[in-house]
Amino acid sequence: MATQITGYKSKAVAAAVALVNAVTTTEGDDSEDALREILRDNEFFWQQLETGDVESFREWGRTLRPFFEAEELMDAAELLNDLMLRIPMHPHISNHEPHGVHMHYAPPSSRLPDRFRAATLMKLSELVCAYGLGRTGVCAADGCDNVYADTSKAGRRRFCSEACANRTNVAAFRARKRTVDDRTA
Repeated sequence: MATQITGYKSKAVAAAVALVNAVTTTEGDDSEDALREILRDNEFFWQQLETGDVESFREWGRTLRPFFEAEELMDAAELLNDLMLRIPMHPHISNHEPHGVHMHYAPPSSRLPDRFRAATLMKLSELVCAYGLGRTGVCAADGCDNVYADTSKAGRRRFCSEACANRTNVAAFRARKRTVDDRTA
């Protein structure tokens, strides 16, 4: 069986982004069903989410938001380092479907919230170590407060979605067109 090397591009980065957006944005949905969907979409054991764990996930989303808002690398690193000291960690190799051989970061006996915190924390840390803050942030679209993490090859993302990028580009095009039209009038 081949070892899966996921690096920072694992589903834990996308899960962290989705959780922060669900919990901290004006359009977010932090209901138990929405949190369960985030876990399912990002290949966590969503069936293990208990009603009593929901507030723990919401708190983690609020805790991670400042990371995405950080403008200085050392501020982001300090936040992540502080969290790594507080979150129970016990890296070990695991082998289960659908992932094959891969790393787990929380102790084997940990419950879902601790496993989620450890995985998202480690993968965000890998992202920062590899690329600094150039791949994370708050959406550049006016009126959008969603966060993003760019795991693409190019690493040029500034928006949380294609919709925000398109809306911003159309608005910029129209503004340029108005300026040209005003000059020719």
